[in-house]
Amino acid sequence: MQKNTRMKREMSMLLSNPPHGISCWSKGDTLEQLEAQILGADDTPYHGGVFKLEIHIPDRYPFEPPKVRFITPIYHPNIDNAGRICLDSLKMPPKGNWTPALNLSTLLTTVQQLMAEPNPDDPLMTDIANEFRYKKAQFETKAKDWTTKHAMQKKDETVSKSADSSSDDSLSDDDNDPRVTNLKRSFGECSETNVHAKRSKENITS
Repeated sequence: MQKNTRMKREMSMLLSNPPHGISCWSKGDTLEQLEAQILGADDTPYHGGVFKLEIHIPDRYPFEPPKVRFITPIYHPNIDNAGRICLDSLKMPPKGNWTPALNLSTLLTTVQQLMAEPNPDDPLMTDIANEFRYKKAQFETKAKDWTTKHAMQKKDETVSKSADSSSDDSLSDDDNDPRVTNLKRSFGECSETNVHAKRSKENITS
């Protein structure tokens, strides 16, 4: 019960006031399986890319951290080929620093910050960490290449979908958008959720 109440509040906050460059929505009929997108920040090799993540909310949330992984391949010392992320905020103490005071918004913002500021001292990919330390230009070239290959296409598709729907005055009429449909089912407050979903979709392409 606490999990459901907490998740509804957090998703409402993410939809109405999302962090810059971040969006998140429910994947199915519940708020246990989520998807998120993070825009690659300026002045990083990930600039221009849209990186998709999947999030699983455990039954003991918020006393246990969400399970988060990248779906979009990314060349990064702290993210492995399976999309797993080496981040203290995703681990329980004593190995990590997750607390119930953290939430999805702060967690995704921390992941976004890790993308911009890799930590080679705690890597999942040792070779990439060494490259980041000692051959920074080579690392940046490879990271940009991966971004172009794996993340740019998703951005183009997202922009195209946004352009296709721009002829409508409001996203609230787009019942085919799975984010809108799933959020309607989850919250049961159709009119309010449609407004929030419009803001979320605009955030993806801004």
